[in-house]
Amino acid sequence: MDIKEIQSLIKFVAKSGASEVKLETDDIKITIRTGALNNGSETTYVQQLPMAQPQMMAPPAPIEPAATAEAPSTAEDDKYITIKSPIIGTFYRKPSPDKPAFVEVGADINKGDVLCVIEAMKLFNDIESEVSGKIVKILVDDSSPVEFDQPLFLVDPS
Repeated sequence: MDIKEIQSLIKFVAKSGASEVKLETDDIKITIRTGALNNGSETTYVQQLPMAQPQMMAPPAPIEPAATAEAPSTAEDDKYITIKSPIIGTFYRKPSPDKPAFVEVGADINKGDVLCVIEAMKLFNDIESEVSGKIVKILVDDSSPVEFDQPLFLVDPS
């Protein structure tokens, strides 16, 4: 190996970005170190990835109809008892798709009557009435998701 070949090898190693190259043949031993080598010390780069922030499930904002139409009925609703959801899940008015609804508007109910079913984690929970009276309004559509403490029914206790 002559000097021109060694010089071209040095240029090649410098352009390649390698910090050190060792070459051994039967009669010659060459070690080429470029300026990229940090005097024997090793540099470690640590990149910290941003952690995902836990997602907090915010309760859905209530949908409010026009205030003028709601104002008179709010005063009437004060005399009714609101039956609320005790759990989060999916609200069903029927025990199964081919059966009739548990209750309809105008139906008389007694304490302990099943009003609906709420499915939570593949378990179907019967929701029983804690009051006696007449169903005035059903506030949730069938097969709709419901939140904890969401109003389901308005009952007239008189």
